[in-house]
Amino acid sequence: MITVDANISKPEIRIAQSEYERLVGLANAVSDREPELSDFLLSELERAEVVPDTQLGDDTIRMGAGVRYVTETGAVRDVVLVYPGEADISAGKISILTPIGAALIGLSSGQSIDWQARDGRNHRLTVKSVHFSGVDSQVR
Repeated sequence: MITVDANISKPEIRIAQSEYERLVGLANAVSDREPELSDFLLSELERAEVVPDTQLGDDTIRMGAGVRYVTETGAVRDVVLVYPGEADISAGKISILTPIGAALIGLSSGQSIDWQARDGRNHRLTVKSVHFSGVDSQVR
């Protein structure tokens, strides 16, 4: 079960207008099948500052972004945030429809966030870098 602790301060996040609309639709589409994950993604989207696509900085995580982050244990991970149909955990492509994917969206380099895995364990990650090399220009 994914729960959100209202006492935990969350970092400010920014999301591109075009991605916001698509992600809200995606979250609503899976609400019957995965209500907790849908609610978590929608809560992240609701607290985001929605900006025109051209005003989102290159250091902000958006769909298709490559992300290097460090966990609370010091492990460094490199992933790409993708839509569900493109997800491939063995290739480091994580879906926005996962707890960590929903936690990453809108963060920028240097920001940290607490998130809860599907098994109920709490985690913390800090974004080290965001990159778009090899990402289709339509995604950006």
